[in-house]
Amino acid sequence: MEKVINSVLDINVEDKTVLFRPDINSPIDSNKKISNLNRLEKSLPTLNYLLNNGARVAIIAHQGDTLDYHNLIPLKEHASILSKLSNKKVDYIDDVCGGAAIKKIKTLKKGEAVILGNLRYLTEEVSTFERDVKLNSQQMKSTYLIRSLTPHFDMYVNDAFSAAHRNSPSMTGFQSLLPSYAGALFYNEINALTKVMRSSTSSTFILGGAKISDAFGMMDKVLNDGIANKILACGVTGIIMIMATGVKVGKKYYEWLNARDLLSFIDLAKRLLNDYHDKFILPMDVAFDNNGERFEISIKDLDTVNELWLDIGDTTIEVFKQNIMSASTIFMNGPPGVYENKLFDVGTREIFKAVTASSGYSVIGGGDTVSSASRFIDLNAIDYVSTAGGAMIQFISGKMLPLIEAFNNINAES
Repeated sequence: MEKVINSVLDINVEDKTVLFRPDINSPIDSNKKISNLNRLEKSLPTLNYLLNNGARVAIIAHQGDTLDYHNLIPLKEHASILSKLSNKKVDYIDDVCGGAAIKKIKTLKKGEAVILGNLRYLTEEVSTFERDVKLNSQQMKSTYLIRSLTPHFDMYVNDAFSAAHRNSPSMTGFQSLLPSYAGALFYNEINALTKVMRSSTSSTFILGGAKISDAFGMMDKVLNDGIANKILACGVTGIIMIMATGVKVGKKYYEWLNARDLLSFIDLAKRLLNDYHDKFILPMDVAFDNNGERFEISIKDLDTVNELWLDIGDTTIEVFKQNIMSASTIFMNGPPGVYENKLFDVGTREIFKAVTASSGYSVIGGGDTVSSASRFIDLNAIDYVSTAGGAMIQFISGKMLPLIEAFNNINAES
């Protein structure tokens, strides 16, 4: 893959007008302010390379979407943060690709950058449009974004690996029209995840959180291919796996799972346990809220308590920690419990502490995973903190990502 996709770091960009597509979609707090700089910071190596080497840079990026409309805000603060981090001039204009945006692009000087308006302002760039319309590469050429911006640029640079699973015009539409290159972060992500996939010794996957489709979308692949030697199932994934063994849960938790159509995963969980029974470590005890206090109970007694499971218990924590400490590779996606609540942050905190204390190569990814980790540990203690969630899962699952396919197709043709 690295031989097919060209890196912009090998290209002379002086006096070139560059269309740069990073992923700087960031967590937003209740005041509509950016609360985590991870993706912004990781976009810097490529941005600095372009600006330090005399390129004129227009940045296209998204923030929020139809599914998280509360995060759909202008990118003005993103520009301000990038200006401070890069010590370069990064302006913002609240226009994606209209007349004002084109005028601003034409006035850029060497070593200057501008962030154009939030891509999600365009219908063609929202995830529901991608899901329902399904444009191919030829159809993308006539989209408003592509036909408006292409004539004004010398090259296209994509560093948005975390959005590589998206087949939107900004991600896969420019490659057939402009000389196209990947950025530094793209290769860092690929290299870190490839190292996880090629681990030949003891590899432990910690799969938690509430978005269990990610976990169940990858478990069969990583177990069958020997990528994972052990899976520590926690979060909602853990409870589904427990139920697949025949353990019953209380009515309240059962109804919560049923309302979210998560019980449909039980049959798959049964097959996975049947095929790879020795590869899973499931929770032995869990914690509930008992009148404002943390209350732990053995798995075999789950049906006696009509409450939601909010964390793994002390016995499970110790068993998980022992496995983590002996692993040569550790991959984590999803926190073990409801870490936002101090009563139930124990499992998440202790597991992250074990990951950082282990001598194994560690990779964590997914927005909630990174956010929870930042509460309890120094992220620099993790060998690689991925900016990706869905793209990371699909890559490890062996699925072709639309971004990589778009790069490969055009470079193969040339």
